[in-house]
Amino acid sequence: MLTPGITRRKGRIAAAAALLIGLAGVATSAAADNATTQGRLGLSSVRSDTGGPAATTRARTTAADQCGFVPAVPADRFKGIPVFNPVAAARPYTVVFHTTQGDITVRALTSAAPCTTFSFRYLINHGFYNGTHCHRLTTQRIYVLQCGDPTGTGSGAPGYSFNDENLAGATYPAGTVAMANAGPNTNGSQFFFTWKDTTLHPNYTPFGVVISGLDVLKKIAAAGEDDQNNPGDGYPNLYVGLRDVDVHASR
Repeated sequence: MLTPGITRRKGRIAAAAALLIGLAGVATSAAADNATTQGRLGLSSVRSDTGGPAATTRARTTAADQCGFVPAVPADRFKGIPVFNPVAAARPYTVVFHTTQGDITVRALTSAAPCTTFSFRYLINHGFYNGTHCHRLTTQRIYVLQCGDPTGTGSGAPGYSFNDENLAGATYPAGTVAMANAGPNTNGSQFFFTWKDTTLHPNYTPFGVVISGLDVLKKIAAAGEDDQNNPGDGYPNLYVGLRDVDVHASR
């Protein structure tokens, strides 16, 4: 259900604040103030346009699947569920995001986060991210650009979830690429870039490092956002479309 006076897009994004990276996950003593400003970096537990649940199925580890890939809802732009292959997962690669604001190149941390990078490559190779856009920018307390939702609302998911990894001692300096989530082991398709050093609790799987294009992220951040979630938290003023996303093998 939408709150009266709130547009459908704004209503869904506002509802998604509970799942988005936010100040509830920030390592700071100002927890109460943070919680009112940001929420978590993740997905909404409510699809406000349908009343249906977001990704609620928890990933689990089995002997056949160390990543815990399991079906989950919603299933936006569904491309199937990955079947983990450790040999393929170990192959290093870089990703080039061809955005409307410039190119961003990321080195995937395949050794540190094999499940996450396997899923990410799977979605890219199936064209999942092409034609989507980044739906959230934060400019106070945490400094992230969040992308990866094909609905552009903050509540979208690919139809499966999987386990967290690479969290021990995780930090989020500028240029980190990490997963957004709705709680432990609820990773899907949404991810975020840090455009400035950001302090968060180690709850979000880091799986990539920006090796080119940090200036693009800073340009997007400098243009600000519309505060529709909270002050310093909203839709980017500069439209950030992902025209296409390419995987390139590396050594």
